[in-house]
This record gives sequence, structure tokens and C-alpha cells, in this order.
Amino acid sequence: MTAYIVFTRESTTDQSELDAYGQAVAKSFAGHPLKVLAAYGSQQVLEGTPPEGVVILEFPDIEAARAWYDSPAYQEVVKHRWNGSSYRVVIVQGT
Repeated sequence: MTAYIVFTRESTTDQSELDAYGQAVAKSFAGHPLKVLAAYGSQQVLEGTPPEGVVILEFPDIEAARAWYDSPAYQEVVKHRWNGSSYRVVIVQGT
């Protein structure tokens, strides 16, 4: 069943770290069956505090989503996101 990873950026603490993440993250997609559905597009906030940005990735299933997230290639890059920002990240199973 399809799964989605939703990244919600709450705040930026170091733009240079986020820039490094942004320049390198696409390379971690190689060999993984994912589709970028949304990436920092315009938002219409309906409830709550507006996030700085949202990214939604689609995978064939939760196992594929975890395989990418836990991969050595992504784990090498994600440290820049952790060092440069505060995010909420969830995997959601589709219906």
C-alpha cells in the first residue's frame, strides 16, 4: 500500500546547513522508488501555525519509505537538515 513521508519545516537555525542538505539530498534518491509530490510550494494554511515549508514524498509502501530514510546515502545527508532546522517528519500509509 502506498506510503508518504511528510516533512514539515518548523524553523531554520542555520541556512548554510540547509543549503548543503538541499544540494545533496536528491543524490540519495538514486535506486529508490520515490516520487516528489510537493516541495516547498505555496501554502494555504487552514489551521494552526504556518510551517516554513512542506515536502511530500510518495513510495510504493512503508518498507520502501523506510529503506530510503534509513539508507546510508540519506543518513549522510540528513545531518545537515538536523543541524540547520527543526522539522517534523512522519510516514503516513495511504488508503
